[in-house]
Amino acid sequence: QPMIRTLTSSSAPSGWAALLLLLGALALNVTFLVFAVQDGSAAMLILQILLMLLISFLLAGLFVVNPNEGRVLQLFDRYTGTANDPGLRWANPLLTKRAISLRVRNFETERSKVNDTDGNPIEMASVVVWKVVDTAEASFEVDDYVNYVHVQSESAVRNLATRYPYDTTEAGQLSLRGSTGEIAGELKTEIQSRLHKAGVQVLEARITHLAYAPEIASAMLQRQQAGAMVAARTLIV
Repeated sequence: QPMIRTLTSSSAPSGWAALLLLLGALALNVTFLVFAVQDGSAAMLILQILLMLLISFLLAGLFVVNPNEGRVLQLFDRYTGTANDPGLRWANPLLTKRAISLRVRNFETERSKVNDTDGNPIEMASVVVWKVVDTAEASFEVDDYVNYVHVQSESAVRNLATRYPYDTTEAGQLSLRGSTGEIAGELKTEIQSRLHKAGVQVLEARITHLAYAPEIASAMLQRQQAGAMVAARTLIV
């Protein structure tokens, strides 16, 4: 079950209302403090000082939630919810408030040298577009969700390359070079299955670099040309 529990305005109320209320209480506190000093009442003076400390403590509960951002709230290392309504908010000052971006991000994997299903060494890289959709899982299910996305995406690219040939002349067979749409869909599904536990949604994944390894590029070009010639002759026959 997803861990996320978004705090509504009743759980994380508007910070403006709390700010006005606390500033009004602080103004009354200062007024009574002046009266206590003028009257020389030690008990009243101590009480007003304590009230001022309490108001200052409550003011520390104000925090800002930026657009496309979530604030993970914890009370003594216990998850209590996520506030993601933009604006000035107020919550228990004892809560820690960790900001996690909910914006769309993208990164390009490094060029990896892998073998396709035919055993040919190829170079392959991809771009992954993603965003955090579950701040609780991103915070507590994995150690570093950004690094987790990078590592798992590169692993998915390597795994995908071993399941398909670089190119093919057989009708109906998928290949990395000739079936870009289908391969992109497979890659997105592969990466999403690995990142689900991290509270991350993959919006897009596509191959940005695909080539034979330099040591066999020339030989494979000759092979492709010979294969094309054979296919043409077969078609003529």
